[in-house]
Amino acid sequence: MNLDSMTKIPGEWLRGVGPEADIVTSSRIRLARNLSSYPFSNRASTHQKAEIEQSLRDKLQKLDAGPKLEHLHVSSLSSLDRQFLVERQLISRELANSDGPRSAFVSETETISIMINEEDHLRMQVMRSGFSLDDAWTDIDTLDDAIEQKVNYAFSDEFGYLTACPTNVGTGMRASVMMHLPALVLTKQIEKVFRALQKINLAVRGLYGEGSRASGDFYQISNQVTLGKSETQILGEIREDIPQIITYERQARDTLSRDSRQALQDRVSRAYGTLSSATMMTSEETMDLLSSVRLGVNLGLLDDLNIHAVNDLFISTQPAHLQKIMGSPLDGEERNSARAKFLRSRLRELGSNLN
Repeated sequence: MNLDSMTKIPGEWLRGVGPEADIVTSSRIRLARNLSSYPFSNRASTHQKAEIEQSLRDKLQKLDAGPKLEHLHVSSLSSLDRQFLVERQLISRELANSDGPRSAFVSETETISIMINEEDHLRMQVMRSGFSLDDAWTDIDTLDDAIEQKVNYAFSDEFGYLTACPTNVGTGMRASVMMHLPALVLTKQIEKVFRALQKINLAVRGLYGEGSRASGDFYQISNQVTLGKSETQILGEIREDIPQIITYERQARDTLSRDSRQALQDRVSRAYGTLSSATMMTSEETMDLLSSVRLGVNLGLLDDLNIHAVNDLFISTQPAHLQKIMGSPLDGEERNSARAKFLRSRLRELGSNLN
């Protein structure tokens, strides 16, 4: 798989298609699985991890189900390439930063990725643009069944699938949606929404999962409980609750457009102006400003700039992506200068008129 060529297209989570894609950028289902014949990854020796990696790699390369999967030997990749894959949501930060034999399989469309020797022996995920949990579940269920025909999973009749972290025991499933919620943030309703989600056992995380901050007003919302519930129950609960958050965000956007349109337009204009003219730009500032621009596009405050183009800027200005586009490693100050130059050039190419 040529990672450099991937810089020319946004990852699956920012393709901007699918149901409710202006708010729900992507849907993801992840399954955690372990082999019955080996200790969990945190207890396995380097030799055992090498055996696990080799065994699973051989079997995954022969899978017939779904699209073709490309193998990436993560432990042999440069730190830049590992960070690049993290930014595209294809591997976790844990897999990128850990030691020992580990690898990943990724489909050409980036809808499927499988990690070997992360916290669990296998972490497989299917990601779809928009609010498409059912499609993601269909794909990952088929993938899981195909793998289970080739390996023996660690499974208990009493508890279900056994995992390194007790919170994943049971189905081993995390179903999540990535949501862009700038209007709820601007109207200061976001904390109220999060408190309501916690009461119904839904977790809220930042852009890159557990421990990350909510850059650009992106939030991951997922189930917390896997034990004692079936996959169907978990999906049903999320499928029922996410539309309420979508409604709240749309209501907040309507309120801003109706009651604070001039202030909102000023915010969008300032964000676009800064992105178009700044000579230094951090990744965090870029995400926050692009969030305002994305909101402005969705509300018709910017002409000749579409969501797909804005989404592409979100991913292209991430540190590893930017360095790959520029063709050389850059330190922090060099990245900030290159990012600003890239944004000025790209926005001139796209062109836009403020309404």
